[in-house]
Amino acid sequence: MSNKNSSVHPTYVVAGIKPWNRRVFETEISGFPGRWLYVDEPDELTASWLDEVDPEYIFFLHWSEIVPGEILDAHECVCFHMTDVPYGRGGSPLQNLIVRGHRETKMTALRMVPELDAGPVYMKRDLSLEGSTAEEVFVRSSRLSADMIREIIEERPEPVPQSGEVTTFERRTPSESELSDLDSLQDLHDFIRMLDAEGYPSAFFEHEGYRYEFQCSSLYDDRIEASVTITPIDADK
Repeated sequence: MSNKNSSVHPTYVVAGIKPWNRRVFETEISGFPGRWLYVDEPDELTASWLDEVDPEYIFFLHWSEIVPGEILDAHECVCFHMTDVPYGRGGSPLQNLIVRGHRETKMTALRMVPELDAGPVYMKRDLSLEGSTAEEVFVRSSRLSADMIREIIEERPEPVPQSGEVTTFERRTPSESELSDLDSLQDLHDFIRMLDAEGYPSAFFEHEGYRYEFQCSSLYDDRIEASVTITPIDADK
């Protein structure tokens, strides 16, 4: 029997590639009503497996791979994007928001369509961008997404089309993590912290044969204290 026709044990899939996604799944989401499955490898998220599982929703907490159109067509796919769309469609939303001076944003739950972050919106919730590291913000966003997932499965809202001017963010490259042209200690602190998360290239500069990478930034009135890792540039080759 299809899970979509069963009101007793509906199945849901959560896809996430970061450790904080799995933690929020294990501590919160997996306890929601229904049968919950977690996927953290793109190779596992196949059309044939999903047809067998037959989920009512597939929730993407943090997913850098393009989801095939056959999956989008066959299933209700929901992603959580850290901007007030249509402002900020595209890649590296946290970093792109912080370099533009934003201190808060919206977490948007939207239906996934072939065009990136262009689908209709289920809901938006306020999200602070404050924190000592990017990972702190990502953890906060995952917990907020969990609350939104609960609301979606309980209320079944109908998503509404986006409206307003479209602004698109480009995905940042590792070379853009190099420190340069920052006007204040606040800007420098924000630059370091926005890249301070597992799997992200740290803020860095290179000088006289060495690479200096910065984490754990703390901002004071007249200084920044941070940890630095120094490696010979040749060691990266």
